[in-house]
Amino acid sequence: MKRRGFFSLAWVALRDLFDQNTSFGRLAAVHVGMMAGDTLVTVSLAGSLFFSVSPTEAKSKVLAYLLLTFAPFAVVSPILGPLIDRSVNGRRIIVAVSGLSRVLLCWMMSRHLNSWLLFPEAFAVLVASKLYVVTRGTLVPEMARTDQLAQRTDTLDESGWPITNRAATTNKGFAGFNAQLTLLGTGAGLMAGVLGGAILKALSASSVLQFAALVFLLAGVASFRLHKASPLRQRTTATAWELTHDGVNHVEVTWGLTAMALLRFAIGFLGFLLVFGLRNQQASLTWYAWALGMTGLGSLVGLAIVTRFHGTRDDATLLAWSHIVLAIVAGYLSWNPSLIGQVLLSGVIGLVGAVAQPSFDSITQQHVAPGHQGRTFAKFAVRQQLLWVVGAIIPVAIAMEFTIGDGVIAVICMTTGLVYGLGRRFAR
Repeated sequence: MKRRGFFSLAWVALRDLFDQNTSFGRLAAVHVGMMAGDTLVTVSLAGSLFFSVSPTEAKSKVLAYLLLTFAPFAVVSPILGPLIDRSVNGRRIIVAVSGLSRVLLCWMMSRHLNSWLLFPEAFAVLVASKLYVVTRGTLVPEMARTDQLAQRTDTLDESGWPITNRAATTNKGFAGFNAQLTLLGTGAGLMAGVLGGAILKALSASSVLQFAALVFLLAGVASFRLHKASPLRQRTTATAWELTHDGVNHVEVTWGLTAMALLRFAIGFLGFLLVFGLRNQQASLTWYAWALGMTGLGSLVGLAIVTRFHGTRDDATLLAWSHIVLAIVAGYLSWNPSLIGQVLLSGVIGLVGAVAQPSFDSITQQHVAPGHQGRTFAKFAVRQQLLWVVGAIIPVAIAMEFTIGDGVIAVICMTTGLVYGLGRRFAR
């Protein structure tokens, strides 16, 4: 039997993207548009909130923006999470609202970059973005079940991973489908980042936002093509799960959430440690471009790794190793600091994020009942985002050397990886 690899994953992801007759293919097209639009918004805000002002002013604006990024989850979790669960067929409408609302909001932001109105508008954009993220997590199982698993039995296993032998694997969950979306989203983000950077340099941040509005318009229109869930399948699946337990407090889920949230803390911390470290050293924009490129490259390598080892390592093991790998690299750089090393570390950040997130999503989808997944993904997103914001705020508010920051993360991640990898086995 041939081994599954990254190129097989890329092939099936692109095949599904361009096959708009399947439910998952249509979701993939929407996801590409949403991720490209989010990247363009980030590029425009970086140009207006960070690079165009003094370091002191940039710090205060970035702190305000970081606090703003957490607030949308306070809206999405208690209010919209239960709504997503109750309205299975309404989820495609929620996705459409998420995309189309950002058309107007991005256009308004393009007119208010130097006004106080920018922050409430950015808040609304983030609410819409997080609403899509939460809804997408609940859509993946349903879109995959609708026709993808039935039509692709010769090339996909039950998790959505590419195979060359029908009897190769019987993995549970939807990690393969999650990885396909991560790969497509990463590629879309990289291309949008390059294009957005070119528009920012040639024109302005306002032009980038106007282009983002166009991208969100296309994604919003495409979301109306998402297939409705089968009523019989909805009823049967939800009942089977809910008669037993909702799965939210399953030991694998609670331990996995803790590990994933702490990894988000480390990613936020190291990301902004690098950004403000480069700013304090008055580094050229080339260094930022290299860091962004390494993050994207690392994400692709991470997807290659998770594809290669998914048949022999379970999702929890991959999540634990994500911590350990990041700890080893950060620990080395704490003893041997260099600017090049920090840029390479951004690639490792992209790698571990690409390995860990699809794995944790799969753990959640395996153990949480479909009727509870909307509010569960919303709650989990809140906790992950909270830790990411806390991690990002620390190097922004407190100036520190790379050696200190890397050392702190090395200790946290190594401890988390070992405790999670060993502790969850005894907690079962």
